[in-house]
Amino acid sequence: MRRANPRTIVVWSLVALVGAAGWSVLALARDEEVSAAWMVAAALGSYAIAYRFYAKFVAYRVLKVDRTRATPAERLDNGIDFHPTDRRVLLGHHFAAIAGAGPLVGPVLAAQMGYLPGTIWIITGVIFAGAVQDMVVLFFSTRRDGKSLGQMAREEIGPFGGAAALLAAFAIMIILLGVLALVIVNALAESPWGTFSIAMTVPIALLMGFYLRVLRPGRVTEVSLIGIALLLLALVAGRWVAESSLADTFTLAPSTLVIWLVAYGFIASILPVWMLLAPRDYLSTFMKIGTILLLALGVVLTLPTLKMDPVTDFASRGDGPVFAGSLFPFVFITIACGALSGFHALISSGTTPKMIQKETQVRMVGYGSMLMESAVAIMALVAASIIDPGLFFAMNAPAGVVGDTVQEASKAVANFGYSISPADLARAAEQVEEESLLSRTGGAPTLAIGVSEIFSKVTGDAMRAFWYHFAIMFEALFILTALDAGTRVGRFMLQDMLGNVHKPFGNVSWKPGLILTSAAVTGLWGYFLWVGVHEPLGGINQLFPIFGIANQLLAAVALAVCTTLLVKSGRLKWAWITAVPLAWDATVTLTASWQKVFSSDPRVGFFQQRSDYQDAIEAGTVLPPAKTMDDMHTVVTNSTVDGVISAVLALLIVVVILDAGRVCLRHIRDPHASRLSEAPYVESRLTAPDGLFATREEKQRASEQEPAARP
Repeated sequence: MRRANPRTIVVWSLVALVGAAGWSVLALARDEEVSAAWMVAAALGSYAIAYRFYAKFVAYRVLKVDRTRATPAERLDNGIDFHPTDRRVLLGHHFAAIAGAGPLVGPVLAAQMGYLPGTIWIITGVIFAGAVQDMVVLFFSTRRDGKSLGQMAREEIGPFGGAAALLAAFAIMIILLGVLALVIVNALAESPWGTFSIAMTVPIALLMGFYLRVLRPGRVTEVSLIGIALLLLALVAGRWVAESSLADTFTLAPSTLVIWLVAYGFIASILPVWMLLAPRDYLSTFMKIGTILLLALGVVLTLPTLKMDPVTDFASRGDGPVFAGSLFPFVFITIACGALSGFHALISSGTTPKMIQKETQVRMVGYGSMLMESAVAIMALVAASIIDPGLFFAMNAPAGVVGDTVQEASKAVANFGYSISPADLARAAEQVEEESLLSRTGGAPTLAIGVSEIFSKVTGDAMRAFWYHFAIMFEALFILTALDAGTRVGRFMLQDMLGNVHKPFGNVSWKPGLILTSAAVTGLWGYFLWVGVHEPLGGINQLFPIFGIANQLLAAVALAVCTTLLVKSGRLKWAWITAVPLAWDATVTLTASWQKVFSSDPRVGFFQQRSDYQDAIEAGTVLPPAKTMDDMHTVVTNSTVDGVISAVLALLIVVVILDAGRVCLRHIRDPHASRLSEAPYVESRLTAPDGLFATREEKQRASEQEPAARP
């Protein structure tokens, strides 16, 4: 091992000091103004240290990644699902695929508890749980020909626990895709600017795909510059379209958007990855990362003050107007994807392992991408914490709580312990050219307000409305990339499941199978989405309340599979790296599941809510959010369905964890009785850098290989 030189020691010492300073100010400052820049400092310093040291330790000491071993992308390359993809493009694809609605809206809603609990969990959670999960799942799936999480569970844990994992993972995936699609529909409905700009990313991505595959193979820098230029043009042109006679053409009703989304999801799932999926995700990453970097730079330049309390009274009382429940366990469930996400494990065992060039790239792609998503979550929390708390609660509390007028909202906010005048509420809406900001629930509008607050301090108040609507469009683009990759992964999962019954389905590139399963997956989430768009309390809206818990339960499955594989592959002494996060996630999520099912508080417990609404129906009373007696019956049905599904999913996850524990214990007692389904070693013929930038040694290896590769 090489010794660190003095320059390296100085640089990393400074990085550590920056992070430590940020944490110190956040922890010790009370009853005084705190700049949001300290949150950024704490996050970036921690991420840098974690990636440089902890991620490297896990990759090289624990997993023992091998650059000489051929990956499935190299061995099984068929130009459809398996295709060696440049690490920079793959990093963009993976980040775009995992970064959906969660890191944008979860931290915004969690700001109800104060900025400090969310900051602590987002940063520590990603370092020791979320990023580790993503990297370890990616590594083990790469060693198994890109098998899905559920299939790995079936092969490594056993048919009983594996069947529970397959069923739970696929059911949760459909719920997640439906929720993501609903957020996109809500963001793009009646928005010609957003619809046009996002639609243009499809032909741009197709151009980039053919450019890299046919016109100029390997010229990633060239195609990146072309893609960025065209993307910026599409963004600017979107506003032109919105103000022109073409506006009506791109002003789509929610039902029309559903049809387009389902069609796009199906097409993206069956086309070769190099043609649309990878270049489109890579393209959107420029906008995602660019916006977040500009947001961080804006925080450093303008130094906005954190106006939300470090910890609010709602954290202990559990009666918050945004969501009910105490800090433990619900702040962790609400933040979700910004720190730990089961959905990521599906991507890490879906498209990415079929495209990665080298095992040694799992650190950058798996761990690094998750750190980037966590940075998004931190910036979302910053955006929610720098606006007036009164405005925050007026925007995120439901209409039944804050009322329909600014006067009613001002009084309601005062009852929460905060204050904002009716004039200030009206002015906030006027500044972003909206009729009203009251009860704009879901987190996305609040994030847009925070983004406009930061950017307008740099560019001037005249641009505030522009930045608000830009942020809304940005969020839709952010989420759409998770939908297309998620649909393809759902197809892989269904093919793996059906492959246990009919072997040809096990070949994920078998055309009849990929068409049928793609249609099935898009049909399932498309159905829930269609009903949800047409019935405010039906379809995917019915399943929305269990979105966060379902995602975290899936993370428990992923961590259980990772722990089992670490034990069975002879890494018992390192199994704690996933076993400890598993113990925490299982404790938090099963506690939340128990409360959501059995709590006597109707705002928390599904069955108690069902009971209260049923009693109201018998008394002839209509309770909010229902507006009619038919709505009351729908709420009763929804509460029953959500309670039953929550209980069933929790039970399935308990089965997986217990069965994984049994397998681990059996291996410890008799290692020879265990069998690994790892693909055999094949020497790699590819040369590719491990990280984003090639080192001197890697450049030398590449130059040595080039003459040998020439005919």
